[in-house]
Amino acid sequence: MLAEPDDTMRPLRVRRAEPIARDIQLFEFEAPDGSALPPFEAGAHVMLRVPNGLLRRYSLCNDPHETDHYAIAVKREAPGRGGSVSLIEGTRAGDEILVSAPRNDFSLTGAPARYLFIAGGIGITPILSMMRYLTSAGGKPYRLYYLSRDPEATAFREELSAPEYRGKVVAHYDHGDPDQSYDLWPVLEQPKGAHLYCCGPRGLMEAVRDMTGHWSASAVHFEDFGAGKAASGASNTPFTVRLAQSGETLEVPATKSVLEVLLAHGHSVAYSCESGTCGTCRVRYLDGEVDHRDLVLTDQERARTLVVCVSRAFSPELVLDL
Repeated sequence: MLAEPDDTMRPLRVRRAEPIARDIQLFEFEAPDGSALPPFEAGAHVMLRVPNGLLRRYSLCNDPHETDHYAIAVKREAPGRGGSVSLIEGTRAGDEILVSAPRNDFSLTGAPARYLFIAGGIGITPILSMMRYLTSAGGKPYRLYYLSRDPEATAFREELSAPEYRGKVVAHYDHGDPDQSYDLWPVLEQPKGAHLYCCGPRGLMEAVRDMTGHWSASAVHFEDFGAGKAASGASNTPFTVRLAQSGETLEVPATKSVLEVLLAHGHSVAYSCESGTCGTCRVRYLDGEVDHRDLVLTDQERARTLVVCVSRAFSPELVLDL
């Protein structure tokens, strides 16, 4: 029931599965017959059917010029729904796994003077693909700000220390202390013709969005890995959604998203990221006060549209055009 249906998926063989940082595993997939895989662009992702049956979305991190394999890096998320744990613990080199065709919601666009990349933790994966592409293609200049907890938890740390990235990468470790967070304001104060690509946890994404309000909207691009999922319940309150077309009323508890409730009651809704960054699950609403938590809709779109994977309600009820 994701945006990419099962009929786009094909079995690929795992040619590599090994740890590359603390709680992070690298996987490479190839066609069983050794043929070239469908092409992809930097920033693209694929869907995987992990061993426990869940569908999960992972950004490709290899150079798009490489057609013999896809590469992803997966962080083990023990508190999650088990997708990453199932993939890491249940997949070995030589296994076959269903993988979708690549899709890109985070592509390099426009003709900027330079690129500015900000990655938080495992958010390095789509950005590394962009950097590899730009490096091998001799493209526009770029600079990466890579923010991580500590060196041991930093994927691709050794590669990003290689000569080809010298002077292009700033790595910062906060060791879990908010007081040691990197100050991005001097980096973002003046756009200077750049396009910004940011991928990482929700807190980082929101901070970057706040600091780029003076940038052109077309120059700022976000992607994340579900860290902003509303279903945590930490600061959520229950509400109801009424479906205008059927008259059905559904309860949305603090621990569930609107999307999860809709799917649980048999309503077909296209979705992909489950993090409010791709906009696939946008739905028109007719009444109610929305607590918009996405990073994709414009202010004008928010007047009548919400992203049901993360948005909630300030009012007791939302009326959806479903």
